[in-house]
Amino acid sequence: MLIGENGTGKTHVLKAAYGLCAGATLFKNRPNAGDDELKIALTAKLLRLFMPQEEMLGKMRRHGGADKAILGASLAVRKNIALSFNARSKSIAIQDRFNYEQYHAEATYIPTKEVLSLVKGIAYGLHDQRTIELIFDAGYVDLAEALMRPDHEGIENRDPRLNSIIPKLANLIGGRYQWKSGGFCFQSGRYEDKPKPNRSKNKAAQMYQDSMVTRFISSKNPILSCSMTAEGFKKLGILDRLLRNGTLNPGVSGPLFWDEPESNLNPKLMKLLVQILLELSRNGQQIILATHDYVLLKWFDLLMDKGKDDHVLFHSLYRDPDTSEIKVASTEDYLRITPNPIDEAFGFLINQEIENDMGGLGK
Repeated sequence: MLIGENGTGKTHVLKAAYGLCAGATLFKNRPNAGDDELKIALTAKLLRLFMPQEEMLGKMRRHGGADKAILGASLAVRKNIALSFNARSKSIAIQDRFNYEQYHAEATYIPTKEVLSLVKGIAYGLHDQRTIELIFDAGYVDLAEALMRPDHEGIENRDPRLNSIIPKLANLIGGRYQWKSGGFCFQSGRYEDKPKPNRSKNKAAQMYQDSMVTRFISSKNPILSCSMTAEGFKKLGILDRLLRNGTLNPGVSGPLFWDEPESNLNPKLMKLLVQILLELSRNGQQIILATHDYVLLKWFDLLMDKGKDDHVLFHSLYRDPDTSEIKVASTEDYLRITPNPIDEAFGFLINQEIENDMGGLGK
């Protein structure tokens, strides 16, 4: 969990980590790819994610900082990658790698803005691809491609880990998003438990095989354009879609990077969102979030269950008052997050409310 004031680099950290995962796709498709192909893939991904001035790697360095910028990550046990570039680099240099080619778990990045309503434009075949890339960074384009993958029909019944999560998401927003006629639309409805069909003539076998299945039941309401639905519902619809088409497969898929999941989301929905994210984590899905929201942050603190091995590491990014350098303080204890600009802002708000209600007596 990343927190920090605007300008402390939370989104940059998410994008950098996501970019370092780009080798997973390369080696999954080309197991024998060499260093040159890896350099090209990582360079292209970082440039497309950050879209620096003049499309130069050197423009991604901190102004006035060290000549060489270094990025590194441990993607799994004994699977590492480290790379560098300087002001004049046309390609990244691989500083170190260990078993990196064995890491095939593809990561997912969800940016702050919802993408479901943008997919139709991004995927439109008559658009010039270069124009798309000038408008949308790789985070948006990658997610659009992931969202267009076909559903794994019935996955909520085949995979017990998702049997409660997917129906909860759909029932919360009153339906689900489906790909139709080159874009996403919203089909209202809800999941209900129904008896499993059984044609067996053997009574004993029928008793054994009878069970309930969870099915999505469409309502009679007309299908809506994606753009006509609430922004917050579309944020939850993205998560639902990624689970239904297998892009997110806890224990198999790579990390989920989600930038400000609370944006456009009613605070009433955040408890369920946090419950779902914790449930995904319990089943092996690594999740890295960046947030500005007190309600989201506090729900993680309240809903974490040590008995279920819940583990949240909080990283507070802040600017050193003397050097202006960005630093990080990390803790597993919510009460020890420092500095905590989210909690501080909430405290100021409460104090102001008390002062307004009590007049000068509240000071």
